Amino acid sequence: MSSGAAQTAVGPMVVVAVDQYSDSPVVRDELAARLIPWDGRVAVACARWAPVRRALMSATEKQVPGLWSSMLCRKRYIDDVTVAAVRGGVEAVVVLGAGFDTRAYRLVAPAGVPAFEVDLPANTVRKQARMRRLSGEVADGVTLVPVDFGAQDLGEVLASHGYRGDRRTLFVGEAVTQYLDEESVRATFAYLAGAPSGSELVFTYVRRDFLEGVELYGGDAAHRRFVLKGRLWRFGLAPEEVGSFLAEFGWREVEQVGPREYAERYPQAGPASEIERCVRAVKS
Repeated sequence: MSSGAAQTAVGPMVVVAVDQYSDSPVVRDELAARLIPWDGRVAVACARWAPVRRALMSATEKQVPGLWSSMLCRKRYIDDVTVAAVRGGVEAVVVLGAGFDTRAYRLVAPAGVPAFEVDLPANTVRKQARMRRLSGEVADGVTLVPVDFGAQDLGEVLASHGYRGDRRTLFVGEAVTQYLDEESVRATFAYLAGAPSGSELVFTYVRRDFLEGVELYGGDAAHRRFVLKGRLWRFGLAPEEVGSFLAEFGWREVEQVGPREYAERYPQAGPASEIERCVRAVKS
């Protein structure tokens, strides 16, 4: 995974933190504004004023119409899946590409379920620094695991940090797959193929037709930035092929959600983009 991907970890959590000023937040996350680095905290503090919030939203929407809503909705959906999985008895939660997300601290560790946050070393170092400053405010039971998905063996690194592969696990991959090449994605899913029966998986993906420039869904600026110039987004899927892709690795697609489903479940969020979709699956 490129170092450029590490630089994208703060933005989504700024969106979540700013959304806390809403009368009806899509994601209720009082920890978000405290866990992100100082530059993000400054932006969130300034967003107390409505004109600043509107400016932040406008800048985001210029990249992709519906992107602000999409980031909130995918987080809320994954939160909902996580809560259900923890209540359903999963024995561990592994968050791939955790960034500055707070899900493990809000929803997993307080329930007594061990959580492992896997991310690039640069993000892990920054997050550890914030956690040290918030000692006493975040739950124990979360292990940070630095790894480069494209260069290291995910299973070996997780095992070296205390994760047991025989535990029924919820794997979370939010905004990860698009930053990897196909070989690295397949290597990651090859590892997930060894998960015990009954394990669960929730992940997002970017549509292949967007990456290939066939349909931009209004996201011309994002295509130029992330695909053509930065070459950060490299892997995508078509919605209709997700099920067969997962089946190669022993997983069964349970549900796939996008803007239509988000509008039904989280109407306060507003219209979401079609560029990114979210999938829930179970291990056979």
